[in-house]
Amino acid sequence: QVQLVESGGGLVQAGGSLRLSCAASGRTFSSYAMGWFRQAPGKEREFVAAISWSGGRTYYADSVKGRFTISRDNVKNTVYLQMDGLKPEDTADYYCAARSNPYSGYAAMSAYDYWGQGTQVTVSS
Repeated sequence: QVQLVESGGGLVQAGGSLRLSCAASGRTFSSYAMGWFRQAPGKEREFVAAISWSGGRTYYADSVKGRFTISRDNVKNTVYLQMDGLKPEDTADYYCAARSNPYSGYAAMSAYDYWGQGTQVTVSS
């Protein structure tokens, strides 16, 4: 069992930055691949970024590539999402998720076993 708690959301002006954190419980955090998803009001949840268990491989949605950076610290049991160059269209609730199967699709919600409760990000224009 893995419990995930996101933090770091808030209100920021367009062009600004935020760093989201996702703290995981459990001693097996390093065996999970991790992902970030987001859900804007009235829209479906969508993939943002993912990282392998070792941190050696990262993946991004085209909409955030070059602006967002996912990373992890397996000692601190935490995964991060550094968000730079924020745009109003980045406004959403952001969720982190853990995936035990390294071979499942990293962008598919169904591939993830555990989810956090989300943290809200609002980008003003």
